[in-house]
Amino acid sequence: MTDAQSLPTVDPRITEDSSWFESFEVGQRWRHFRGATIDEVENQLITKMVMNTAQEHWNEAAMRGSQWGESRLVFGLITASLTLGLTSQDTAENALAEIGLDGIRFRAGVFHGDTIYAYTQVLAVEPADRPDAGIVEFQHWGATADTRIVFECRRKVLIKRRSHWRP
Repeated sequence: MTDAQSLPTVDPRITEDSSWFESFEVGQRWRHFRGATIDEVENQLITKMVMNTAQEHWNEAAMRGSQWGESRLVFGLITASLTLGLTSQDTAENALAEIGLDGIRFRAGVFHGDTIYAYTQVLAVEPADRPDAGIVEFQHWGATADTRIVFECRRKVLIKRRSHWRP
């Protein structure tokens, strides 16, 4: 998926009994149900906690008239964490372990007040080295309310098999 027109338009997925290993099929795509607006609190608190001193995150005066616009940029790892969090109820509710996170790209700036929605596509479904779980590889995107893609990554998760964990 390279542009906003490629984002899934299927109904939002709402986790019920659909996040077991057996529930995922290669090619499935959906927009997750919830969105979240990033406020100044998240950006300022986390950016300062991790000592990211980039003025684009801390200094409103420095941003006026900059190439980025008139407001501070949201620290990219906040955007990434929020996007992954929005996907987790549908993709990792039955996770045993996060295996990997690759292909991380921050495609556009995010600013205070932007609302992020998450989208997912299942890339691969494969057995694990244990009988009670399997590995699912996802592609995730974070996009603003106007479908501007701001974040993307690939993620592998070890997920429980319903056949072994559900009575």
